[in-house]
Amino acid sequence: MKNKMAKKEIDPETANQIKKELAELRAQLENQKKSKKKAAKTKEEKPKKKAAKTKEEKPKKKAAKTKEEKPKKKAAKTKEEKPKKKAAKTKEEKPKKKTKAQMAQERKDAKAQKEKEEAEAKAAKEAAERTPEDDLEDEFSDEQIRNFQIEKMDMDKLTNKVCEIIAEFEDKGVLQSELWKKLKLNSRDGSRLALRLERRGLISREKILQKGRWTYKLIIEQAPIKLESLVDSPCLTCPVEQKCDFENAYPEPSPLHCQLIENWVAVEFKKKK
Repeated sequence: MKNKMAKKEIDPETANQIKKELAELRAQLENQKKSKKKAAKTKEEKPKKKAAKTKEEKPKKKAAKTKEEKPKKKAAKTKEEKPKKKAAKTKEEKPKKKTKAQMAQERKDAKAQKEKEEAEAKAAKEAAERTPEDDLEDEFSDEQIRNFQIEKMDMDKLTNKVCEIIAEFEDKGVLQSELWKKLKLNSRDGSRLALRLERRGLISREKILQKGRWTYKLIIEQAPIKLESLVDSPCLTCPVEQKCDFENAYPEPSPLHCQLIENWVAVEFKKKK
């Protein structure tokens, strides 16, 4: 009895069947474990990666680009760089270019510069046209020129002679250098004499360019009176000379409507021709 209870023998087929079932159970358990591991991976690993990408990596990059990088650049351009340039142009450059005070100052400076250039050009022209006579005129005073005397010469006779020679050339005038040669005067004395006659209103001097040099042409203004010009004058023997007056009306005697004077002038004019 004890032997029957203690050990019951199992036939080989049953043993193989049991082994096969155990192997299948182990396989099922392993499959269950694998499925659980896969489920754990899908729930833990994959969602974590997505969350990391969506919440950490990708959003961070976008946020960095959208909130930090790009907006900062735009803000820097729109708020700092561009407005500053516009402000510099509108507030600094444009007002500096044209203000009323600046425009007035520029016109004043331009006018002053123009006057300076004209004065310099005039001075340069005067210096180029300056003659020895001009130097003499600056050297002597008006009183010295009016009282000018040449030693051992009668100045009244010399004055009449000079005026007679100049009068022969009438309005054309004569070069003073030629006149001094005729009178045998040096240029210094001749120039002073010409200045003396000009001061007295007997002649006028005209500056001209002659052979590349500036000199003066002398023109008669007031011819000297000659006694010969009074010969045959009707006034010397006129019977009504005491009644003759410029204020008399015709037929009272007056030089303004005297037939004797007209006849005498006509005869003298024909003689000169």
